[in-house]
Amino acid sequence: MTIVIMATLDVDPALRAQFLAEADPLIEEALAEDGCVEYSWGADHKNPARVNVFEQWRDEAALRAHFAAPAYSTMVGLLQKAGMTAADARKYRVDLIEPVYDPQGQARADFFTA
Repeated sequence: MTIVIMATLDVDPALRAQFLAEADPLIEEALAEDGCVEYSWGADHKNPARVNVFEQWRDEAALRAHFAAPAYSTMVGLLQKAGMTAADARKYRVDLIEPVYDPQGQARADFFTA
């Protein structure tokens, strides 16, 4: 079952750009891991301290392997170096994935293909 992780991480605003630049190779490593569907870290456009994280993993085994990978512990070290002051990371099990727009181009709040 697909797993999505959404997180907000607050770092020293003066170090955020440097952190993201140093994190880029680690993000690329994660994207190359088996089972990684999406792995995106970016600067929040309203909060100068915040980094927004979106990850999508094929399944629990892929996420477990990611947590055991050297790049993961290196990323944790980079966050500490960037003066992380807060973190809120949540994971979600996803049982159904659908497009937002139906074949007629209409945005749909309901799940219409199941």
